[in-house]
Amino acid sequence: MNPLPLNLLPPGADYAAVMPLLWAFGAAVLVLIAEMFWPYQSRRGVGWLTIAALLAIAVLGRAPIEAVYFGPIALDGFSGWCNGLLCIMAALSVLMSLDTLEVNGVTRGEYYPLLLFAVAGGMVMAAATDLVVMFLGLETMSIAVYVLAGMAKARRRSNEASLKYFLLGAFASAFMLYGIALLYSQAGSTDLAAMAGLAGEGGTSAVTRLGAALLLVGFGFKIAVVPFHLWAPDVYEGAPSPVTAFMATVVKAAAFAALLRSVLLAMPWVAVELQTPLWVAAAATMTVGNLAALRQRSLKRMLAFSSVAHTGYLVMAVVAGTSEAAAALLFYLAAYAAMNLGAFAVMMSLADRGRPAENISDLAGLGRARPLAALAMTVCMLSLTGIPPLGGFVAKVSLFSAVLDAGFYTLVVVAVLNSALSAAYYLGVIRAMYFDDADSLAAGGASAASRVLPARPALSVSVLLAAVAVVLIGLLPSPLLGSSLRALASVAGF
Repeated sequence: MNPLPLNLLPPGADYAAVMPLLWAFGAAVLVLIAEMFWPYQSRRGVGWLTIAALLAIAVLGRAPIEAVYFGPIALDGFSGWCNGLLCIMAALSVLMSLDTLEVNGVTRGEYYPLLLFAVAGGMVMAAATDLVVMFLGLETMSIAVYVLAGMAKARRRSNEASLKYFLLGAFASAFMLYGIALLYSQAGSTDLAAMAGLAGEGGTSAVTRLGAALLLVGFGFKIAVVPFHLWAPDVYEGAPSPVTAFMATVVKAAAFAALLRSVLLAMPWVAVELQTPLWVAAAATMTVGNLAALRQRSLKRMLAFSSVAHTGYLVMAVVAGTSEAAAALLFYLAAYAAMNLGAFAVMMSLADRGRPAENISDLAGLGRARPLAALAMTVCMLSLTGIPPLGGFVAKVSLFSAVLDAGFYTLVVVAVLNSALSAAYYLGVIRAMYFDDADSLAAGGASAASRVLPARPALSVSVLLAAVAVVLIGLLPSPLLGSSLRALASVAGF
């Protein structure tokens, strides 16, 4: 009896396409094994090993000259660009964590392997050319982040954040799966190339539009689009600060990468057929996020609602549906990551065991007590506001200009007004650092700025790197913007 032929390699597939993913998952397993045998007293070495692995993946996973494919996985300019961004952001998050994990109640060694698994899942999302594979990457990342959010097991808020994120994430996954099923019923395949042909001369069917809408609901949860944003402030506040910084940057960037590849590159008809709901979602997200941030006294909740508002700006690129808007979205993600990580790094530098620095009042007097940290936070807040010549200003100008060129004048006006509104709470942080009286604002008669804390060199380097990146992106935007344009131009097959 002849054995059945076994050929798991898809026709025309190239193993080079999956090598960055194999390196990412292999690094996660390697760090997991290393952590088991690493002495507890020197566990920082596991963190440095994680940083080295992430930087190596960022270099080795760069885009080839020509796109290569392994079935539903593509290694092209877009996935290579996103891989580099995700790994660099994650490496900076790990660097921030080295001095602050125990302060934030995280004493378990599986923190670093889980973070690497989350990054690997995000890389799958950016490289997937099939909706099912994209969903698998999303769930790989999500499950790891669910656990990371609850890593501070002794803290009730951390447990609550993990549970909320898990339950709401499960509902979002159900919506996305149902949407994929409906699209499959119309296209006969889950391949993105097949999805591109669903828009015929007579437009799309009602079932197709419903499937696309449900798919967007799933993405909307991950990027915190109104009304699917309610989890963000509670989870951001309850999760350990290093995890919050990771969620606000790496998780958001991975979700937008998948949204960009699936909607703008493969299914451009979605932006046409669902233009009005997307327009409303973008305007509502930036408005609700900014109005809610105005009322916050917690710095972490303020940054959470700020993240929601910036999501609204980014969704404008999906509404515009042009290659210029897509490139501006990628550029915006890089700039947003730098200024957000910098803000979280300064906040974490003021925390002490049992005494977090998570309120705006904790920054009172920081300008006098720690002028360099206050300067770095000022740079990040001004950049988030959109003040020139920082990275946030260039990112907003490039994005707003691309949306304006697409003809969405009213939406750009709404975005500009919201950007001006955001100055009220961003500048409020600067006011607290330089003009507020620390003794009158802080509980117990002393602000976090006046605490005597041990030296944290890794965290100090993180603050410096983030602040310098914000300034350089603003002063020299052309290389980054040019690379994002080349990354999109290299996508083939759609």
